[in-house]
Amino acid sequence: MNKQLSRPFWALSMLLGVSASAFAQQATLKGRVMDQKGSSLVGATLRFEDIQKSLSTNANGDFSLDRLQTGKLRLKVSMVGYATLDTLIQVNDGQHPLNIYLKSNTSALEEVVVIGYGTQKKSDLTGSISTVSAKDFQKGQISSPEQLIMGKVPGVQITTSGGQPGAGSTIRIRTGASLNASNDPLIVVDGIPLAGGSVSGVANPLSLINPNDIETFTILKDANATAIYGSRASNGVILITTKKGSRSGTQINFSTQNSLATVANKVKLLNADQIRDYVNTNGSDAMKKLLGTANSDWQDVIYGNAFTTDNNVNIASSGQYALPYICGLYEPGWGIEK
Repeated sequence: MNKQLSRPFWALSMLLGVSASAFAQQATLKGRVMDQKGSSLVGATLRFEDIQKSLSTNANGDFSLDRLQTGKLRLKVSMVGYATLDTLIQVNDGQHPLNIYLKSNTSALEEVVVIGYGTQKKSDLTGSISTVSAKDFQKGQISSPEQLIMGKVPGVQITTSGGQPGAGSTIRIRTGASLNASNDPLIVVDGIPLAGGSVSGVANPLSLINPNDIETFTILKDANATAIYGSRASNGVILITTKKGSRSGTQINFSTQNSLATVANKVKLLNADQIRDYVNTNGSDAMKKLLGTANSDWQDVIYGNAFTTDNNVNIASSGQYALPYICGLYEPGWGIEK
C-alpha cells in the first residue's frame, strides 16, 4: 500500500522539480542600441538567430525580451546606415542592461536613394538623381537657398535675375521643355510641394527659407520624377531637406558672417574739365551757356560700398516623440547702389 502511494508522489515531485528548474532558467534581456557617439538609435532591428525571434528598439532606443533561456545566443543587430553587428551574447537571470553600439556605414547609406514608392540602391536606378549635402554647399555670403548649389550639379543652370538683395533666380534643369508654359522645376520642401507662382510681396519665394537650415538638396532630372509628383514635375524636381533636432541632447549653435561688397571696375568716361574743353571747342553758343563749374563723378554718387552681416542661431533638442529644431536669422543686406 505504501509502495503504491510513494510512486505517484515521487513522480509528482520529479515533475515539479523539472518545472521549477525550467522556470528558474528563464530570464529577461533588456538593453539599448546606440551609435558610436552614444546617441540612441530608433527602429534598429534585433534578431535572435537561435530562437527565430525579432524585435525593434523603441523611441528611446531601448528593447526588452522576456522568457529567454539562459545561456549563449547569437544576436544580429541591423539598421540602415550602420554596419550589421553579429555577435554571441550571454543571457543570465538578473543581468544588467545590455548596451549595443553600431558603427556608421556612410558608404552604404549613400548608395540608398529614397524614391516615391520605396527605397532603391543608387546603382539600380535608371533615372538621373543628384544629391548635394551640407558639406558640399557653396561657401561665402549666401542670401538665397538656390545659391548653395550653383555650379554643383551637372545639367542644372541657376541664373540670378539681378543684383538686388533678395532677387529671385531662374532655375533650369536640362534647359527648358516648353516655349509658352513655365519651365520652372517643382520645389518640394520636407515632402511638401511649393505652390506655383510668386508670393505677394516676395521677389523670390525660396528666400523665405533660411539657407543655414538646409541639410541636403536632391535633384530629380528626368521623366521618372513625374511618376511621383505628376505633370508638375515635367521640368524636374528639387527636393529640399531641412535640418532636425539631435538625439544626443540639446545643442546651441551660433554663427556670424560679414562681407563687404565694392564696385570692382568703373566705366571710363571723360571728366568734367574734358567735357567743358570739348564743348568750348566744338559746341554751339547755346551749349556753352549750359556749362557749369561742377566736377561730380556720377559713378561715385550712384555706387558705394555695401556691408552685409549674416547672424544665425539655432537650437536643436531631443524629445520622445519629436526632434524640435528652432532657428533665427538676422541678415540686413544693402546693395552697392545708393
